[in-house]
Formats: sequence, structure tokens, C-alpha cells
Amino acid sequence: MKREFTGRHMTAVLVGGFGIVVAVNFYMASLATHGFGGVVVKNSYVASQKFNSWLDAAREQDTLGWSASVERGSDGRLLVATQGVPADAAVSAELRRPLGDAERTDLDFQATGSGGFVSTAPVAEGRWIVRIAIENADRRWVNESRIE
Repeated sequence: MKREFTGRHMTAVLVGGFGIVVAVNFYMASLATHGFGGVVVKNSYVASQKFNSWLDAAREQDTLGWSASVERGSDGRLLVATQGVPADAAVSAELRRPLGDAERTDLDFQATGSGGFVSTAPVAEGRWIVRIAIENADRRWVNESRIE
């Protein structure tokens, strides 16, 4: 028994097909906005030429044995807990928004004792990428983390 292909059938095929395409696009867009925020450089060719030296610097800083974790305190200031860092080290941070606004801010920190540091100013609410820099004499350690 053959059934007649009507306009309703064609409408169902079109709505179903485009519905799948739209659903996949929304899914992929949500993955893109929650994934890698990316880094914008002025000249990608020049950045690619410096890539190996950046890797060498990362390997060199790994030999220091320093580590740091960052969190936002209840008063909005950043708290940095360090391990293996000399007591007289200086800590600073550069914050940038991962998406949207090109907002950036720099922070200075004060030592709180036993490897802890607290920012001198509070950080605005929202998502931030924090680039922590710890310096002592001629040694420098840099790491990025996210806070929300």
C-alpha cells in the first residue's frame, strides 16, 4: 500500500532537518564559549617564531619547584597560597576577562606569612584569567589560572 507524499510530510522533513542543524549549531556554540578563551597576538607569525623560547622558559621555571594556587576571598580580594617560594619573593598579577569585554587590571600583593599573599585591592565580580608572576632575585615564575 503506497501512501501519498503530501505538503504536511514535506513540512515535517524541512522542520526536522533544519531543527537538527539549528540544535547542532547551538550545541557547538555553547562548547566554543565555555572552552578555550584564546589568546590574541598582534602578529601570529612573530608569535610562532618565539614559541620554542617560550617552551624553554617554561621548562626552566619548572626546575624552580614553585607552585601557587589562587582563590577569591569573601571580601573580593585574591588570596594566593604558594609552596616552595622564598619568603622575600614579590607577587603580582595581571587579570583579563576570558570573553567579551577587553577589561584588564593589574594587582599587587602583600605577604600574609607562611607562603600566603593577599591582593591590595578587590577584584570585580565575574570570570577572570589570572596571570600570577612570582619574582625573587633573577628568578621568575609565571602561571595562569581562572577564577569565577
